[in-house]
Amino acid sequence: MSDGEDAELQVGKPVHGGHCLARLDGRVVFVRHALPGERVRVRFTQRDAGKGYWRADAVEVLEPSPDRVPSVWPAAGPGGVGGGELAHVALPAQRRWKAAVVEDALLRIGGLERAVEVEPVPGDDERGGLGWRTRVELTADASGRAGMFVHRSHHVLPLRDMPLAVPAIQALGLFDRQWPAGARIDAIAPGGGDRPLVLVDGEPVRGARRSVRERVVVAGREYTYRVSGAGFWQVHVGGPALLVEAVLAASGLEDGQRVLELYSGAGLLTVPLAQAVGPRGQVDAVEASPDAVRDARRNVHGLAQVRLHTSDVARALAHEGEVGSGRAAVVDPPRAGAGPAVMAAVCARSPERIVYVACDPAALARDLRSSQEHGYALAELRAFDLFPHTHHVECVAVLRPTGAS
Repeated sequence: MSDGEDAELQVGKPVHGGHCLARLDGRVVFVRHALPGERVRVRFTQRDAGKGYWRADAVEVLEPSPDRVPSVWPAAGPGGVGGGELAHVALPAQRRWKAAVVEDALLRIGGLERAVEVEPVPGDDERGGLGWRTRVELTADASGRAGMFVHRSHHVLPLRDMPLAVPAIQALGLFDRQWPAGARIDAIAPGGGDRPLVLVDGEPVRGARRSVRERVVVAGREYTYRVSGAGFWQVHVGGPALLVEAVLAASGLEDGQRVLELYSGAGLLTVPLAQAVGPRGQVDAVEASPDAVRDARRNVHGLAQVRLHTSDVARALAHEGEVGSGRAAVVDPPRAGAGPAVMAAVCARSPERIVYVACDPAALARDLRSSQEHGYALAELRAFDLFPHTHHVECVAVLRPTGAS
């Protein structure tokens, strides 16, 4: 068989990355756009003799799952763009899918057997899991039409809409305009209601404004941020508030205490953590990106209890005098995870608890395994569906010293 040829397969369990597992003559095949239990006709998209697996798209459903629904975004279907690989799956089944993937990673990589429930963001079910993205990245094709890359390719597929985007982005008419060929188009619609910002190759379309104001309300308290349009921010309109609430609850911080925050970004968690410990407490926030720290410096203005450190996290932890310890450590790494060296250094500071925020189940499981080797066990775990219709899932884990009550 070669790429582009077809075969009929019985599809098994979901696996990390938005695929289901199938087998053909003993060989593993990762199938997109299918559901567990289905029998499908697939078209092979990668058949590399040097690898132990093949890739395929389900192009015809012969025996459908009861969890299959009409795709809410057909352009993200077989042969289409990435970013909507579960658009054919009912929302409750998407969350069961993601829970199964997290459970598998915890057991297979972390050696932890634990049941997981993925929590929806309030309001997502009523919206059908649509209209949640506050940030969208597009690319103009050779004719100047805005679109996205076809999955695992450099080919731009022009789009007519982006149903995962918030209404403020959908109203911009991005797909009705002509753009410079090959341009990168970033559209940002802040959750607080400020007018959207559009950047083309990093430059604002009109005016000099390059940042947006974000408002996050948790338990009746409002936090306000200024974030660079090109900077990182949680893309789900309800994601920042949900994560702040979860991290504050998990950290258990009180007035006058000290907390170590790693990978602190623009300060989404830094500001609420500083408010939690009060003027008598201290937050040591470490972030490698100078641009993110520049945003954070604006956002923590007036909070004297915050010390910002522009440094690689591993390098900062290697120097005890630069960042010390605290009652809690909050670790929010990029998708690749913190890694064994960082987890060892955090555990060596002996916090009463480590709050670990993860956007990748495999990286989470690896870092939990590292923490176990240094005397910390998983005490609590919450998972959130911050990315409906995609395979991504966000987790907040609490680690406590082994034997702690």
